[in-house]
Amino acid sequence: MVIIAKNNNMKRVIIILSAFLLFVGCSGDKQEQNMSITVNLRYTGTNGNAMKFAEEMISSGTVAAIRAEEGNLRYDYYQSLDDPETILLIDSWANQEAIDVHHASPMMTTIATLREKYDLHMTVERYTSAETPETENQFIRK
Repeated sequence: MVIIAKNNNMKRVIIILSAFLLFVGCSGDKQEQNMSITVNLRYTGTNGNAMKFAEEMISSGTVAAIRAEEGNLRYDYYQSLDDPETILLIDSWANQEAIDVHHASPMMTTIATLREKYDLHMTVERYTSAETPETENQFIRK
C-alpha cells in the first residue's frame, strides 16, 4: 500500500505510524520465537503396548538423551486412569528451533521404529506458553 502525504504533519504521522507498526511487528515475531512450546502426544495401542513403548524409551536411554538435548524443557510419560491402553507424553521445548533440531536428529528414527514395533497410533496437541492471568491465581495452590 502506498500513502501519499500532502503536508509535513501528515508525513510525521505516517513516519510515526510506520515506526510503531514496525516495532509491534518485530517485537511480536521475537516474542513468538521466545515462547516455549508444549506438545501433548497420546500414544494408543493394545495389549499394554503403549506402556511397553514408554518403558523401552526409558530403559534404552532414549528419554535421557532427549531430555539432554538443547532446548528440551520436559519429556514425561503419564498413564491415563480412564484408558490403560493410552500413554500421554508431555514434551516441552524452549522454541521451534529446538524442536526442529530434535526432529532432524537420529533420535526420531529410534522413536519411529519403536512406535512401529508396538503398533501405536497417535493424537497430537500443540500449545505455546502464556502468562497466567491474575484472575486465575486464586485457583492455583503453590
